[in-house]
Amino acid sequence: MDKLVLIGNGPLEGEVRISGAKNASLPCLAASILTAGAVSLTNLPWVRDIYTMCDLIRELGLEINDNEDGVAIKGAKINSHIAPYQLVKTMRASILVLGPLLARLGRAQVSLPGGCAIGARPVDLHLKALEKMGAKIKLEHGYIDAQAERLKGAHIDFEKVTVTGTENMMMAATLAEGTTILDNAAQEPEVVDLANMLIAMGADIQGAGTSRIVIEGVDSLHGCDHRIIPDRIETGTYVCAAAITRGRVSITNTAPQYLGAFLDAMQRAGLPMDIHEDRIEVYPHEGLRSVNVATEPHPGFPTDMQAQFIATMTQAEGTSIVTENIFENRFNHVPELKRMGADIVIDGNRALTIGPASLSGAQVMATDLRASASLVIAGLIAAEETTIDRIYHLDRGYYDLEGKLRNLGAKIRRVKNGTDQIQQVVQELSNI
Repeated sequence: MDKLVLIGNGPLEGEVRISGAKNASLPCLAASILTAGAVSLTNLPWVRDIYTMCDLIRELGLEINDNEDGVAIKGAKINSHIAPYQLVKTMRASILVLGPLLARLGRAQVSLPGGCAIGARPVDLHLKALEKMGAKIKLEHGYIDAQAERLKGAHIDFEKVTVTGTENMMMAATLAEGTTILDNAAQEPEVVDLANMLIAMGADIQGAGTSRIVIEGVDSLHGCDHRIIPDRIETGTYVCAAAITRGRVSITNTAPQYLGAFLDAMQRAGLPMDIHEDRIEVYPHEGLRSVNVATEPHPGFPTDMQAQFIATMTQAEGTSIVTENIFENRFNHVPELKRMGADIVIDGNRALTIGPASLSGAQVMATDLRASASLVIAGLIAAEETTIDRIYHLDRGYYDLEGKLRNLGAKIRRVKNGTDQIQQVVQELSNI
């Protein structure tokens, strides 16, 4: 099992180019199921979850040809309605094929999904919504079995904001009979990106990016060419990496408008930056000050930036309070940061971080995707070496993280499981 080895070595400097958004790519890949036409997706980030979704789509019979920048998909030969356990178990976003399969084929069997262990993310909101649209649903042998000759438009008022639920129902509704109204819909940029792709395929969608989305069903959809939006969470992660190292980093090929609440918090913390249309320039600072944030659905502070923000706040003056309002089990990174010397207290759904703390390298374990990123950020300034285990979580969501950080001057290397090799890499990094 691969590990990452880091040695803290001062400010990052240079330019980093942001990849396409994983959380936009996955629903857009699922949307290709809705048409027999040719779909071209570009700016895909080739991370593990993308490979998994492509494998799942191939399993359904679609033809996929990939290249460095994206995929070309032909859906004429779709021949299966089953999303099997061996593919779905590693990625919760696999549930996104449920709506498209049901809408196009009239039946879908999807294994109950897996993914990061960051708290309950039940699929019952998806199932209740599909039942309102006329689907008959059974849960048997670990699979969701949904059937409908043709879905019917319905008024769906989500009990709580759900990104994948909004995306699933929006896709399902494109081929439903009549009008579907989604209230309390997710407003994330990834939802808007999916809506733009569906509209390019011939869907009739109004209101994406607001709490009410209206979809008028059509008889069929055609192919399209679509470019995935930049990854706002990868962007924020590099902002934190630059901030904690007091670096000078130009973050390009990004979309700062998707990160308003996070960038505001970093500016309140005293991080100097210039924000442009498609790039962010981060400059060295004399010291950060602690700020309080609370995670909320978009346009609020993103839960996917909470762990990285806490790592950064370990170096801020004072006490920062981060309140987690989205997931009930998303402070798993805190014990690992404390092993590195961070002073953090958990109080229910709040994390109190007292800084600045002197961090030292340690052997730590990644527990989920964003927790992994927080440990990398802390390791960038920790004295001596940090070894991060279970980095397959990172590979699910960050494209070439260690390569991009190395280009900014970080001492970081991926190694295979083996004490001798780790010691050799530590020596090599120390000599750089």
